[in-house]
Amino acid sequence: MRFGFVCCVPNDLIMTLILTNDDGIDAPGIRALLNAVDGKGVIVAPKDHQSGCGHQVTTTRPIHVHRRSDTEYAVGSTPADCIRLALSHLCENVKWVLSGINAGGNLGMDVYISGTVAAVREAAMQGIPGIAVSHYRKGKVNVDWDVAARWTAKVLDELFNHPLEPGCFWNVNLPHLLPGEPDPEVVFCTPCTQPLPVKYRVEGDSYYYIGEYAKRGRTPGSDVDVCFSGKIAVTMLRL
Repeated sequence: MRFGFVCCVPNDLIMTLILTNDDGIDAPGIRALLNAVDGKGVIVAPKDHQSGCGHQVTTTRPIHVHRRSDTEYAVGSTPADCIRLALSHLCENVKWVLSGINAGGNLGMDVYISGTVAAVREAAMQGIPGIAVSHYRKGKVNVDWDVAARWTAKVLDELFNHPLEPGCFWNVNLPHLLPGEPDPEVVFCTPCTQPLPVKYRVEGDSYYYIGEYAKRGRTPGSDVDVCFSGKIAVTMLRL
């Protein structure tokens, strides 16, 4: 599939891009990410849904890797494990790690919970630059993945050429706009440090989380505020 805007991947990055996620290798978001880079790169992603796993890694059991093709590997473990295996065994000459597109925001304090962000954090630990991309969702409204791919291509085109210090990585959050609205502005900002909503419904000895994501605190000018205001929030994070 072709879009009106496709990321211009530099020649030296062809086949040295690693793509992963935490929604699973068959999730539509990682296909949108692959389309955003014009099909270039190697997918090394969890075979199953791993959302919210953070930076969990596996050291006490074997990790099964299913090689679907020369450019696609389904890994029976977490996003951080995917990047460990990609860099140490599955791929050579890796220049960038891209993670996403996550179906849901990874804003502010979310980055400590997110498997999407953990993948590029692991890459940064290994000296490889990375970009995590997530798409904020309003309630249960579906994401238009074609639009998300177009926006992502635009952002990647800019970030591939933006200076990135060692030990740093990018976190990108796309807004949820109405169909037909103009493409959003890209805003470089700081991550929000306000806590996530913590609220539970109690039934006997069981507690059910009912915190509302859209009602979280939003420091003016932070990534939460920027994304909730309908713009693409880009933050540089450090190890």
